[in-house]
Amino acid sequence: MFEKLKDVFITAAEKYLTSVDADPKKSNQHEVGGLKGAGFSDFLGYPENGDKWYFPVTMVYITDDDSDPVICEDTMSWYDTRYNQPHRSAEYRLYYRSNEVTRLMRAGDLFIIAMTKDKTLLTVCTPAGSQSESQLRSIFGSAKEGEGNSLKPLPVGEGLVVAPVRLMLAELGIEFYIQSDSDKVLLERLIEKFDSKFPTTKKFSDFSRKLIKDKVSETDDPDNTLLTWMGNEEKLFRILERHIVSEKLKEGFGDDGNDVDEFIRFSLSVQNRRKSRVGHAFENHITEIFLKNKVLFEKGVYTEGKQKPDFLFPSQVAYLDPGFDNKKLHILAAKTTCKERWRQVLAEADRVKNKHLITLEPAISRDQTEQMIKMNVQLVVPQALHQTYLPEQQDGLLTFKEFINVVI
Repeated sequence: MFEKLKDVFITAAEKYLTSVDADPKKSNQHEVGGLKGAGFSDFLGYPENGDKWYFPVTMVYITDDDSDPVICEDTMSWYDTRYNQPHRSAEYRLYYRSNEVTRLMRAGDLFIIAMTKDKTLLTVCTPAGSQSESQLRSIFGSAKEGEGNSLKPLPVGEGLVVAPVRLMLAELGIEFYIQSDSDKVLLERLIEKFDSKFPTTKKFSDFSRKLIKDKVSETDDPDNTLLTWMGNEEKLFRILERHIVSEKLKEGFGDDGNDVDEFIRFSLSVQNRRKSRVGHAFENHITEIFLKNKVLFEKGVYTEGKQKPDFLFPSQVAYLDPGFDNKKLHILAAKTTCKERWRQVLAEADRVKNKHLITLEPAISRDQTEQMIKMNVQLVVPQALHQTYLPEQQDGLLTFKEFINVVI
């Protein structure tokens, strides 16, 4: 698995789309312009003798709503458009075809293109000024909104922490796997422990923590511990998942090995397991840190009606006792990513006026954090992710350690 984005990407660049870029009525072909000026063309190479080179590309379009990103696998062509004009200097251009992603692109959208170390391309597009734009900038190392429509190089961020970046890329349906020398040994331990089957999330979380128990401190640095545990479990899960899926593909689907319906069911089960597992793992590791810090709490107990906060402090008995001081009651919602789902916490625990929400989501927009403040929701973000937020936002964030001090 990779440690930093530079371990996956060798270059990246950004621009705001013009009508010529995005509107098929304005241009017969979709072209990514300005690659030479952004230093990108040197990584693509220079085909000669009129050759066209084709690069596989994952194209993504993201919005701020709760709908899944639109993702398309396609190819882009790269060639000298002036090959038949020997009296003119070479002019290399990268073209992409019309597909479900490009049909969503609009003038003014942010467009990011990146190349991985295995020479595949990634393009991500999102409306300008959106929260998704802020998050993409934090991932790829662009600190603030740019100006104009020329392609600008991106530094491919060095400083972001592994777990949130991987989780966010996974949310986009973008999977990058880089094998390391330790993977074979880890797979052997996983097979020995779980016999090539997916265990319950709790068992898997417990196992992943034990493998690195000497590398973290739950009491001295709960923020780093939480991120380290999440990153390690994500790594182990991908190793085991690749093994199990690979074995299933060899086995085939159905009696003849080609049952399409069974294949689709298996594929959906893989996707659903990924989505549900991350949230459960997040709660498992938070629970363990609370226990190690001797925090009094209960997980998943009812307050009013069907309302069931993720974490209630100090207990359900205290909450249901009308004589217990409201100021000593707290709740914590846990969401790896927020989007609009953060509003769910507003309906939980009527007695708790100031509610807390912990997340791994980087660079949440200023508008959204301001809404949270107005609704008396205090955001809890691991320390290493604070740098992805604007300076004026950071004062309103709690670290995980600071939250623990609130509820102890």
